[in-house]
Amino acid sequence: MGIGFPNIDWDNIIGTLRTIAENAETPTVFYYSYRKSTPFQILISTIISLRTRDPVTFSSSERLFTNAPDPTTISKMDTNKIAKLIYPAGFYKRKAENIKQISEILLDKHEGLVPRNLEALLELPGVGRKTANLTLGLSYGIPALCVDTHVHRIPNRMGWVETKTPEKTEFALVKILPKKYWIEINELLVAFGQTICAPVSPKCSECPFRDDCPRIGVEKSR
Repeated sequence: MGIGFPNIDWDNIIGTLRTIAENAETPTVFYYSYRKSTPFQILISTIISLRTRDPVTFSSSERLFTNAPDPTTISKMDTNKIAKLIYPAGFYKRKAENIKQISEILLDKHEGLVPRNLEALLELPGVGRKTANLTLGLSYGIPALCVDTHVHRIPNRMGWVETKTPEKTEFALVKILPKKYWIEINELLVAFGQTICAPVSPKCSECPFRDDCPRIGVEKSR
């Protein structure tokens, strides 16, 4: 049970969030999933997206995959070349090193394939729980709950959970959110957070959940 939603009607909430998401831009990583990109490209685009604006993520990923769409090609590429292709993504030099190392590890230990389990993904350089869970869900349809800044912030603001870190939010949501919604909740809350439930001065007057939301931590709204 949540704080502000004592009886959470997840079907209604997810349906409402889906409607909101229909009018929002599709994040790059989800775009690659929808166009049936390889698990490798989904993994790498997720890594590029960390601390990077989505338009930059898209252009950086497109340049990289046009030149090197698979781990074999990337493993033979100079790290500086990779860095130039994904620039100006945040921390592009470190990401270039990780991308090359990941490609080499996949070829050496996984027959060039992206692992289908969380533990193996977490062993890859630069891959945390957020990236691993998103890759599992979008690449293989494996129920995994990806918690980014929106998925951590919004459930706490709305009183679904009461947690201090994204990892604790993941574990709390797993207990209350039906498994059938684990994969899509990230895209839905990203869209909601970017259009209505902004970090600062959210548009509470336009929010379909305003009558139930306790607005925890909200000091100013529109």
